[in-house]
Amino acid sequence: MAKSTAPAVAATAGAGSGAILVTLASGQFLMALDSSVMNVSIATVAADLDTSVTGIQTAITLYTLVMASLMITGGKVGQILGRKRAFALGCIIYGCGSLTTSLSPNLTVLLIGWSILEGVGASLIMPAIVALIAANFGRSERPRAYGMVAAAGAIAVAAGPLIGGLFTTYLSWRWVFAGEVLVVLGILVLTRRMADTPPESGVRLDLVGTALSASGLALVVYGILRAGSWGLIDPKPEAPTLFGLSAVIWLILAGGFVLVGFLAWERRRVERGEAALIDPAMLRNPLLRGGLTGFFFQYLLLAGLFFAVPLFLSVSLGLSAIATGVRMLPLSVTLLIAAVGVPKFFPDANPRRVVRLGFLSLLLGLVTLLGALQLGAGPEVVTLPMLLAGLGIGALASQLGSVTVSSVPDEETDEVGGLQNTVTFLGSSFGTALSGAVLIAALSSSFFTGIQDNPAIPASLSSQAQVELSAGVPFIPDSQLSAALDAAGVHGDTAAAVMDENTAARLAGLRASLGVLALLGLVAIYSVGGIPTRQPGAKPETTAAGDEAGAAPDPEAAGSS
Repeated sequence: MAKSTAPAVAATAGAGSGAILVTLASGQFLMALDSSVMNVSIATVAADLDTSVTGIQTAITLYTLVMASLMITGGKVGQILGRKRAFALGCIIYGCGSLTTSLSPNLTVLLIGWSILEGVGASLIMPAIVALIAANFGRSERPRAYGMVAAAGAIAVAAGPLIGGLFTTYLSWRWVFAGEVLVVLGILVLTRRMADTPPESGVRLDLVGTALSASGLALVVYGILRAGSWGLIDPKPEAPTLFGLSAVIWLILAGGFVLVGFLAWERRRVERGEAALIDPAMLRNPLLRGGLTGFFFQYLLLAGLFFAVPLFLSVSLGLSAIATGVRMLPLSVTLLIAAVGVPKFFPDANPRRVVRLGFLSLLLGLVTLLGALQLGAGPEVVTLPMLLAGLGIGALASQLGSVTVSSVPDEETDEVGGLQNTVTFLGSSFGTALSGAVLIAALSSSFFTGIQDNPAIPASLSSQAQVELSAGVPFIPDSQLSAALDAAGVHGDTAAAVMDENTAARLAGLRASLGVLALLGLVAIYSVGGIPTRQPGAKPETTAAGDEAGAAPDPEAAGSS
């Protein structure tokens, strides 16, 4: 099957490859835009649909669960139907979901349109994008192609607050989803120009494996998403518990247990020569493991950064959604420059070195922001960190996709696409949950210590606050805290002292969150040793004895031998 892609790749060389790249990048942009827009429009959407903020958060959680749990299955569907057909089918389902969402009169219809239909569509589109790049671009061209597609997704995340803010403020959030329908129609028209590999004969969907992978991933992701509100191990007040521990840890453990069973089931089916969702032997491939590890840390750090920065800009400083989005745009500039520039000007660059330099730039961005968050800091302090972070993410985007896909024969790219997107969702969920948990813990500790040691705040008020806020001090703007203090009858110097302590505590929480992310960035630099030292498709260097020096194994050769 691997050889069948060669004519297709050759046929797309030239002018057509640009249109194909725009098509796939547009698909990736849409997939990443939705959650980013919805996150800044929660209150507006809730009011428009006559529901609660919790209801919209439930829709966001369900959307993430549907996508994450079906990614591996979506990759397998691409093998059964053909990659281009799966991509087109996903676009149709996604477009129907976007149209339904734009017209939704209540929360139930929103759940059907956005959380379910768009989630199912995305689970078909995203693995197919990975496979279609492999089918339409030669190995030497893949770093540029994957870099552009990954950059489109990251730019959507960065630009989402600005787009959501503009539409929510001046038009309606519904127009975002209506616009997505038009974009999907354009993508479907351009899809005809893409080359495809034919459906693989004899491939069937493993229904038991589908159920095991979907339920295991859903349990893990849902547990991670609930960690902030329920507590990871020690339960928060009124959170569900089992044997004195938070339900979160049991959800994650149960999900892990189911996934172990899934791999055992898949291994047995492969040994029997039966249809399987994935071949667990793939996970023993060091190049693939290195690429997936890089993806996990990239999206963990990106999600954590995009959790902390908007909180600082919109809550601490009181910027609007539009102003917050504008302040985050520098990241998109350097991200695009690095994602396009590295493959163009350094086509033979050492992938492992580029990835490590990318994580180093991202680490420097986190550390710079950590040092800049001081009392009195304004929105301008995020500019340099955003530029550094964008440079790092762009460098990672230029290499990781090509590394993972090129580590296996081309006929296995669907499975890799499913794994890759599953890992990115796990990384994003973990990064958001970890950043939130650390932030609230540090915020609470700093606030309670501050009001306890502040002579302007009565001891009785300090004790009352610790009792009522035992679940954690919320990260709220000054206006909301001022209104709460006024309603509680706290005025004058006491109220001012509480406000000052809250301001300092917010910064302490943000700094703690960024500090943990920086430590993980350091870990990421040393965790990607499995990434090869030469570009996919590059001729291996040979020693005088004729042995390859630092060469990565050729999966195509391995697959044909």
